[in-house]
Amino acid sequence: MKQISEDIKSGQFHRVYLLYGEERYLKEQYKHKLLSALGTEGDTMNFSRFEGKSISEAELIDLAETLPFFADHRVILLEDTGFFKNKSEKLPAYLENPPEHLVMIFAEQEVDKRNKLYKTVGKSGYTAEFSTQKTEVLMRWILGILKKENKKITQPVMELFLEKTGTDMGQISQELEKLLSYTMGQEVIREEDVRIICTNRVENQIFAMVRAVSEKKQKKALQLYYDLLSLKEPPMRILYLLAREMNLILQVKELKRAGFDQKTIASKAGIAPFAVRNYLPLAERYTSEVLKGAVEDFTETETAVKTGKLSDVLSVEMMIVKYSENA
Repeated sequence: MKQISEDIKSGQFHRVYLLYGEERYLKEQYKHKLLSALGTEGDTMNFSRFEGKSISEAELIDLAETLPFFADHRVILLEDTGFFKNKSEKLPAYLENPPEHLVMIFAEQEVDKRNKLYKTVGKSGYTAEFSTQKTEVLMRWILGILKKENKKITQPVMELFLEKTGTDMGQISQELEKLLSYTMGQEVIREEDVRIICTNRVENQIFAMVRAVSEKKQKKALQLYYDLLSLKEPPMRILYLLAREMNLILQVKELKRAGFDQKTIASKAGIAPFAVRNYLPLAERYTSEVLKGAVEDFTETETAVKTGKLSDVLSVEMMIVKYSENA
């Protein structure tokens, strides 16, 4: 990412860029920065954009060979082409030595790093991976935005905000914009502001369901499930997220038993440090054996749905009932 900023500042661009990863917001930001620096807006003669598998390798190479018209560069943007997951016949060889007038930008969700084209771009161009940002990085980013708006926020309220939004920067940006509008004329963002204005993620509702299950509040857990169904949330996604939560509780429990501190548990489990505090009470309510059995149960239930032995709606209901029953 730093290299892209340096290229923009110097005006000396690589011939090929590959922007990839699951952090879409950040990837979009850098894509637009590149396009803006290259002066593509309104340039229909020298700028082309393709999405999906709408262009063949041969067509792409022909276009890349076309000299720009009264411009320094021919810019080609390609998004989610699949070239970096499937075998490419012609592009790797071509992009080993691309023409001086070309700037080709790939923006991909997923890549296979064993892919020949990926390796070629790594050598002759520049690759940038946009992965989910760490909690500390997200907090600094949010604080920077709030500072520009002359806003203040306490650590607990910041943590609550991130619990609501998750780590997706696009979601954070959207919810932050709503929060800033809601607190206009107010110096400090309060807990009640976040609770009132910020949308709960599905994952938060799933966590609330798991907590209700662990507390043996069967009626509440089922009501949360029915609420998710009414919001058109697919039962199989709910089942997947329930299994994921149970697995996280198991990881936290075993890491805590192994003597790790909260920060290390967070790092090893792949969750925010403050989120560990939410999982610890749930971990204490189950034995490791029960949690391991639950993870296996969810996997078997998913298989039963896929093979037609169970309906998707009933499968989740059965799991909720089973693990929220009083012993």
